[in-house]
Amino acid sequence: MTPEHQPVLKHALKSPGIERLKGKRVVLASNSPRRKEILKTYGIDAEIVPSTFDETLPHSSFENVHEYPVATATHKAVEVYTRMVEQNPDDPPDLVIGADTVVLTHIETGGFGGDDSSMPQPRPDILEKPTSKEDNLRMLLDLNGGVCEVVTGVTLVYPILTAPGYQMKSIDERTLVFFAECAPELLESYANSGEGVDRAGGFAIQGLAGMLVRKIEGDYNNVVGFPATSFFKFLDLLVDEEDDFLEI
Repeated sequence: MTPEHQPVLKHALKSPGIERLKGKRVVLASNSPRRKEILKTYGIDAEIVPSTFDETLPHSSFENVHEYPVATATHKAVEVYTRMVEQNPDDPPDLVIGADTVVLTHIETGGFGGDDSSMPQPRPDILEKPTSKEDNLRMLLDLNGGVCEVVTGVTLVYPILTAPGYQMKSIDERTLVFFAECAPELLESYANSGEGVDRAGGFAIQGLAGMLVRKIEGDYNNVVGFPATSFFKFLDLLVDEEDDFLEI
């Protein structure tokens, strides 16, 4: 007997996208407790199936660095979707959500009052998770008093009737994070706390790193790890544009 699935919690607001998730098998292809908690806050209790995709896509292969987290999110979601279908074809997922967050060094332009839009722009560096506390401190010193861009790629994978049997749709969300000018001793103390070691860019804005940030421009949840507002708007858009979205 096929098990019943109910990912939509009682406190969820009613929207076309959320209503379409009722009774569906919704899977988050991530073991990030932050992403799971953000979804749960807005009423979606997704099943957790971490991806086994080796996140080693070469940065240099992307002409636009913003495409990198989208590509990684897509690989994660497709790996989980195909694996679950193969393991249990009688109870396949209805929706797999893949996500990947990176931090980009932000290049300030136009600082001399002229229009430099036609000039070649420097390529931002991708800051992923630091490899050690020392690496974390290096990142924090580079970011201190400056600006970075947090980019999350989100890919949805869901079944369709034509080959290869699934569809992929992606979005990305971008948020600017402005760091305060902090004393090196404070940055060293934060690095030694260990909080940033498992975080893209080496900081967790919802934790102790909140002391290091003076403001953001954009979605706070995106900096934490999942752009909830854009995700739910994207679901509504797919319901509006695709009559059979999640109905196969």
